[in-house]
Amino acid sequence: MTNGSTGTSGRRGWFTRFLDSVEWLGNLLPHPVTLFALLAFAMVLLSGLFGALGVSVADPRPSAPEGSVIEAVSLLNAEGLRLILGNLVSNFVNFAPLGVVLVAMLGVGIAEKSGLLSAMVRGIVLSAPRHVVTVAIVFAGVISNTASEMGYVVLVPLAGAIFLALGRHPLAGMAAAFAGVSGGYSANLLIGTVDPLLAGITQEAARLIDPSYEVFATANWYFMAVSTFMITIVGSLVTIFIVEPKLGDYDSSHADPGVLDGNSMEKLTPVERKGLLGAGVAAALVLGLIALLAIPEGAPLRDPVDGSTGPFFRSIVAFIFLFFLATGFAYGRVTGSMRNDRDVIDAMASAVSTLGLYVVLVFFAAQFVAFFGWTNLGVITAVTGAEFLISAELTGPLVFVFFIIMCCFVNLMLGSASAQWAVTAPVFVPMLMLVGYAPELIQAAYRIGDSTTNIITPMMSYFGLILAWATRYNKNIGIGTMIATMLPFSIFFFICWVVLFYIWVFLLGLPVGPGAATYYTG
Repeated sequence: MTNGSTGTSGRRGWFTRFLDSVEWLGNLLPHPVTLFALLAFAMVLLSGLFGALGVSVADPRPSAPEGSVIEAVSLLNAEGLRLILGNLVSNFVNFAPLGVVLVAMLGVGIAEKSGLLSAMVRGIVLSAPRHVVTVAIVFAGVISNTASEMGYVVLVPLAGAIFLALGRHPLAGMAAAFAGVSGGYSANLLIGTVDPLLAGITQEAARLIDPSYEVFATANWYFMAVSTFMITIVGSLVTIFIVEPKLGDYDSSHADPGVLDGNSMEKLTPVERKGLLGAGVAAALVLGLIALLAIPEGAPLRDPVDGSTGPFFRSIVAFIFLFFLATGFAYGRVTGSMRNDRDVIDAMASAVSTLGLYVVLVFFAAQFVAFFGWTNLGVITAVTGAEFLISAELTGPLVFVFFIIMCCFVNLMLGSASAQWAVTAPVFVPMLMLVGYAPELIQAAYRIGDSTTNIITPMMSYFGLILAWATRYNKNIGIGTMIATMLPFSIFFFICWVVLFYIWVFLLGLPVGPGAATYYTG
């Protein structure tokens, strides 16, 4: 995103050539749905090959009898065919991420359809003093990840209009919002839909080693809440001291003629403010109910035997649904956007309808994950990889630097967080568990790698949409210049996030989430 000056043409050409390479490599990959279908088919063929070769490893699990081994199981036979066809439906409906995402989205859909989420973002940004508007935009972008699509669709174009109205370069505002929404994708003060989704995939992968292991939606909450402030600070500083100086003064001659007309920021109306107050009251009531059910000794959501909060954390998705249901409907009733149960039902149906592609993807991803477990290839790969890490003496905290870099690279080619984690988790979660690290910690490291390169990969589903909005302010903008603008965010997010990870986990010894262990002891 540049102002079209000749001084940056060389850099634009370099980034354009770089992006051409990324696009060429990315285009070699099929659609994520097709990719999982091919992976599932390949797993059947590989299982037949490794089964015929008699591939096996020593069973590393503490409960295993001495001298026992884990052998590759072939699915390329009659028994394998019966297993595949007989469990096709159960693999799908029992896939952990599916149910939790559907339930969470029912609630989020109500909050989005009522206008609550949009009003919250506008309220945060537009009420901020001029000198802190950049901070407010980046922070609002991170918070919008509770329903990330709303951030892309509402906040990014709004940020461009805000900066233009303030006499600043509109593309700098869009870059700040894009960095918050997508670069800080995993950070948030609240538990969003991505948390139960990733936790479900992590749990499926962890159970390749420990069949009873549970990963809760709050597994990374502490670390991601702290990361919210880090992303906000770093994103704001990069915008102010790197991006805006690089863009220079805005030249409106390159803009779409219509984009400069009627450039007024839409402030919250009195009705919307009353709606937010009503939503706040509803939120307080829901939080009070949660506290009543979970905090007192002997509360219904405490384990009756040892008093632990395990039942509460297993109920977190239900509370996400209840929270957004209550606040969204309260806002809708006050503003008039929701009047009865039919409006609520329509909002939930609309939210679920947007997940059609996700449901299709999950069907094939669930088959791949199931096949991976049945064949024992996941455990064999993990044991082999763990033995390599031990022999190479890469079992210390430094192993996470290489793991995060690997996740950054994979994210350039496979932009979907759930698709990428569904592919990599069955390998790396068991592998790093065998080295001695807990699944929750491994997931937190993955989220750093996944988030930091979101803003520089054309594989990210909203990349093209952001570019289309940017061309309204500069019709000459190209994909390479967009990469050049967003790359500083990606670099500084990576450096600062990795440093924060090591300080939080290994220097201060703090957990990444409630009840989340750092080390796995079996």
